[in-house]
This record gives sequence, structure tokens and C-alpha cells, in this order.
Amino acid sequence: MIGALSATGWLFLVVAFGAIVPIVPTGAAVSGTATLAFHDQPYLIALVIASGAAGAYLGDLVMYAMCRFGGEQLARRLRWLRDEEHLAGVKERLRARQVPVLLVSRLIPGGRVPVLLAAAFAGLPWRTFVVANLPACALWSVVYAAIGLAGGSIFPEPWQGVLAAVALILLVNQVISGFSKRRAARVTAR
Repeated sequence: MIGALSATGWLFLVVAFGAIVPIVPTGAAVSGTATLAFHDQPYLIALVIASGAAGAYLGDLVMYAMCRFGGEQLARRLRWLRDEEHLAGVKERLRARQVPVLLVSRLIPGGRVPVLLAAAFAGLPWRTFVVANLPACALWSVVYAAIGLAGGSIFPEPWQGVLAAVALILLVNQVISGFSKRRAARVTAR
């Protein structure tokens, strides 16, 4: 039991850190931990989901604060700001529909950082961000835990389920990135 609790504590820290430093595969961490929980102590899956969501939420709040107070200069220094044309489009969508854009951005690989930057640079009120980001982080954690549960239920050994969940996440990320790049190329060609 103590090992499982420490694992969810580490999950919280990894996801919070990964939300700030976007190179850490946080979705894979939630999926892998859910897979292990499924095989060892299935009653802790709710705790895995809560730890993943809380870590994502805290990390997003820190990143949003950094963007709000550090501005575009900090975002450029940390290499978060790469495509200003795309950022302008995200700002427009965010002005039209704040909550739905925040919800969806958490689920699209590579979509969270541009939306956080656009929200911060457009001056989205703290209260709106804090309230809208909570269900986004919870939904994200549930989705990635479900991927882990699917992997855990298909394979008899926990390591096989973790490997399958991570492979599935990487495949989905690559497919979505490919579609995004193709769509951006078509828009640029026009």
C-alpha cells in the first residue's frame, strides 16, 4: 500500500514537472501507472487519475503564471514560442470560446502549450483559466488512465500492458502530429 501511494506521489511530481517542461511524456506516465495499478491494486486507479490530474493542474498553473508574468520574452527564451502565426489563430479561437478551447487543448498532443501561451498573452483572466483548466486536466487524466487500463486488461503481465500503452500513446501522437503538419502545409500553400 505504501509503495502504491509513493508511486502516485511520484506520478504527481512527474506530471507537474512535465507540464512545465513539455518534453516529459506525462500521458505515458499516467497510462503506465494505471496499468500497474490495474494489475497490482485496482482500487487505486482513482488515486492514479487524481494524482495525474492534480499534477497536470499544478504544472499548468505554474506555466500559465510564468507566461503571464514573463511574457513573450520568457516564452522565446524557453523555446515555447515557435510559430507566431499559429499562435495568432489560437488567440482568435480562445477569444471566441475560452472553455472549450482549453478543454480540447489538453487532449491534443502539442496543443496545450500554444493555448496556454495564447491565453496568457491575450490576458485571459486568472479566474477563467483556473476554473476552465480543472475539468481539462481531469478529463486528460481519465483518458490516459483509460489507455493504460486497456493495455493492462489485454496483456497478462504488467510490463506488457505498460509497453502497449506507451506504444499506443506514441502512435497516436505521431498520427495527430502528421495530420497537423499536413494541414499546416496546405494552409501555407494557399
